Amino acid sequence: MAPKLKESNYSIGVICAIPIELKAFLAILDEIHLAPDIDDRDANTYNFGRIGSHNVVIACLPGGQYGLTNAGIVAARMYLSFKNLKFGLMVGVGGGAPSESNDIRLGDLVISLPTGNSGGVIQ
Repeated sequence: MAPKLKESNYSIGVICAIPIELKAFLAILDEIHLAPDIDDRDANTYNFGRIGSHNVVIACLPGGQYGLTNAGIVAARMYLSFKNLKFGLMVGVGGGAPSESNDIRLGDLVISLPTGNSGGVIQ
């Protein structure tokens, strides 16, 4: 039987942009958890599980609601409901952003690094 943990046991939050990304992420979980009790006012839909020794809460953007604003809303709700999150990840498939200085292609792993005035987001 799947365990049911407290919301305080989750330290990693993951947001997927589209359902196929959520499906792929769920496939790598070592264990699936039952949903903990959280505030009914949180409109996000979550999945829960464990990867290695890390308890992970996963959300997907609502159907048809993409972009930075909606991702920010989902993230804010997640952080309000899961106060012990140490890391937040936005995962998904990107089309690539090749340039002379950064040859980024589909399939590459890209990790944002904020510097100076930039939050590390490419649009």
